[in-house]
Amino acid sequence: MRIIGLAGWSGAGKTTLALKLIPELNRRGFTVSTVKHADDAFEVDKPGKDSFEHRAAGATEVLVSSSRRWALMHELRDETEPELRDVLARLSPVDIVIVEGFKRDNHPKIEVYRAGNRKPLLFTKLSNVRAVASDVEIPGAEVPVLALNDVTSIAERVLALAMTI
Repeated sequence: MRIIGLAGWSGAGKTTLALKLIPELNRRGFTVSTVKHADDAFEVDKPGKDSFEHRAAGATEVLVSSSRRWALMHELRDETEPELRDVLARLSPVDIVIVEGFKRDNHPKIEVYRAGNRKPLLFTKLSNVRAVASDVEIPGAEVPVLALNDVTSIAERVLALAMTI
């Protein structure tokens, strides 16, 4: 598997870009999975559903399976948050994993930058940002700057930068 990150401030368009990259990479014959870092108390289930109630009752893991998909929910309880490498180890093999978030981890990243956010650029602080996908030009940037809406060029950069794990 190869891994590439999308890093950026909230509202920059990381998810929007991922939603465009996935079908572009699929069209080129690559299988793609994603890992997204979320807020502490995110829910993938709803109160009243059996699987939610199993977790609420104290089950450490609940696996839900059907003819279309399966999902495994694991409650950390008093465990520490898993590191990215531990999460990646749980994925089925694919060609490319797009990681959204996990800014501080050491895998190569493409920064997603939107000027309207009025946030500082990350590539000046994070040495593993290898390119920026931006809605504006960034004069003097020390990494390649790609147009945020040029998914073809960004996909090429993903394929060039993705690191084998």
